[in-house]
Amino acid sequence: MDIAEIGAKIGIYFIPFLFALCFHEFAHGWVARLRGDNTAEQMGRLSMNPLVHMDMIGTFILPLVSIVLATPIFFGWAKPVPVNSRNLKNPRVDMFWIALAGPLSNILLAIIAAFLIGFLAKFYAAGIYFKPVFEILKAFLMTNLFLAFFNMIPLHPLDGGKVLARFLPAQLNYKLEQNEQITSMILMGLVLTGALRILAIPVFWSAQNLLTLALAGFGIS
Repeated sequence: MDIAEIGAKIGIYFIPFLFALCFHEFAHGWVARLRGDNTAEQMGRLSMNPLVHMDMIGTFILPLVSIVLATPIFFGWAKPVPVNSRNLKNPRVDMFWIALAGPLSNILLAIIAAFLIGFLAKFYAAGIYFKPVFEILKAFLMTNLFLAFFNMIPLHPLDGGKVLARFLPAQLNYKLEQNEQITSMILMGLVLTGALRILAIPVFWSAQNLLTLALAGFGIS
């Protein structure tokens, strides 16, 4: 892979991935503020600046290495947005919505990407920039859907674990939180073994249906 190809892949895959990660963390902090906790804002995390959310390994090194080496696994993460549950009026319910905000923000971005693809297909399909822009939007769509489905896996420290906590006995959830290092290792094992490729099923199904709806909305069958 030459430098030009690496640069193109960074533009197509890494930049959309970085934006999706930042928007995900911003959504957590924004909803936390709505529910009464402004910790993220005070710490400068209520921002789309990737530098304030970056985990050097998860946000930059691992994804970029995956692109350069063309590995089958493209994966990464950002630093979790801090939330002080003592500032929340109803911590059990509020944490549910704060956690859910991240995956929902990625679904929103996926819907916007599908809409833009439909718009371009309707009005600019013959344009010289249609294909590269289409590739970026498709990568953005798939990235956001993957982040949404991955983060909804019902294990701590993922958002899905915090969403599930709303429906579990407090004592059971406390034990799960205390053992999140174990579940983190399980998740990493799933990533490294490629077991998370099963997420391709809901991701591709959702992408296909979103694109079908978007194209139909612009009268394209």
